[in-house]
Amino acid sequence: MQESAGRPDAFAAAPVNLNTALRNLPLAPPVVVDPATSVRDTLRAIDSRAAEAAVVVDKTSSVPLGIVSLRDALRSIIDGECDLAGPVAGVMTGGLATLPAEATVHQATVLMFRRGMRHLILTGPDGRLFNVVSQGDLYGMQAADSASLANAILATRSIAELSVQTVAVRRFASRRLIEGSGAEVLCEWIAALNDLIALQAIDLVEGQFELPYVPWCWLVFGSEGRLEQTLVTDQDNGIVFEAASAEEAGELRRKFLPFAQAVNAALDACGFPLCSGQIMAGNPTWCLSLDEWKQRFGGWIAVPEPEALLNATIFFDFRPLYGREELVAELQEWLLQRVKGNTAFLRAMAGNALEQAPPLSWWRDFRLGGGPDFPRTLDLKGQGIRLFVDAARIFALAYGVAQTNTVERLRGVRPALGMPVEEVAAMAASFYQIQRLRLQNQVSGEFPDAANRLNPDRLHKLDRLILKEALREARTLQQRLRLDYLN
Repeated sequence: MQESAGRPDAFAAAPVNLNTALRNLPLAPPVVVDPATSVRDTLRAIDSRAAEAAVVVDKTSSVPLGIVSLRDALRSIIDGECDLAGPVAGVMTGGLATLPAEATVHQATVLMFRRGMRHLILTGPDGRLFNVVSQGDLYGMQAADSASLANAILATRSIAELSVQTVAVRRFASRRLIEGSGAEVLCEWIAALNDLIALQAIDLVEGQFELPYVPWCWLVFGSEGRLEQTLVTDQDNGIVFEAASAEEAGELRRKFLPFAQAVNAALDACGFPLCSGQIMAGNPTWCLSLDEWKQRFGGWIAVPEPEALLNATIFFDFRPLYGREELVAELQEWLLQRVKGNTAFLRAMAGNALEQAPPLSWWRDFRLGGGPDFPRTLDLKGQGIRLFVDAARIFALAYGVAQTNTVERLRGVRPALGMPVEEVAAMAASFYQIQRLRLQNQVSGEFPDAANRLNPDRLHKLDRLILKEALREARTLQQRLRLDYLN
């Protein structure tokens, strides 16, 4: 066979982030063969397209049956187990996990790492083949040390071993930050590696319990739900399960709670502190059936009191981590339908969000606080990141945008808001500039016990200017929020 010529320029690596939908990746059309195609003809087809693999598809239904890669075929030939004239169905790998084309790069990355897969089949809504994605398509932006770290996480067989890898993730992120990695990519990889740690912890703990045989899913909220974790983060999680009645829900909850509490303890041992507000799956309040979650969300929406609005800022940023994701998809669809067009609730959320203004004074300098413990500081999280997060959440809920990531929410609502592409790009850049300063401050900040508090006087002149401009973008976003809901 000739040496692979690689992809044509049209499919050269494009900027991709972990929130990108897989269907939007610049993928070459897949090599498709039917089960009766000979191994020889399949390899010829793969070679002629300079591809890595072919998908074996049922001719009648167009449903993918398996995959055969050059690597696997070569191994079979060397081992003398391959009849080149025989059908490719005899050498294909079947029963592979698939993902819908609407899934994200983050979901594909975690799945492929966990399963040790080199190729992943993507399907359309009807189960038919959409395309195939390879490790190269997903990991072009990753360094070898991140892949090695992911493999080390998945090789752990105890919580003690896993806690060592958590420290390694922090070191990896700190090193990449010093080397100049951008905040967007770095936060995404922190989220991906933290997901692997949490998944591994759940796997290790689950084997110690006999869980109810019902559909269930582990949920994550807050910054983890938005894929925006930094180096300092605690737990915000819950469980959703299927139950036919309130009585059954109570019985199932009693069975899930010991397991959930053990997972919370394991994550704490791995460096993810227990939530001071008890927003954890081991708390009966957040271990609920699907109907109970709907009732809980519905109560907050119907009566938007201060506590309900505070809960909305945490719990409305949720995504599935482990288990039956369709439960979470149903909950999210229900929530979007319930909130969309509910002006009273959205107005209350907007009023709550606008209580915190950017820390800028009228003479175009910073407005500082922090008291005697942290003098002349501002809170990069509460007075910076939160301004973007809260506004993007409200707009996403108002217009039915399903994404939970802040920048993806802004991009998703841009057409409905009539905002120029350049304006959203400036807001996204501002958001990530503040995240970069947060990460730097967490690595080498003046106040280790207050990782998000920064004295801007200690910043380089350029970083001071960038922070001011970023906060002005937050003010612009808040002005739009005020115009839409409070005027």
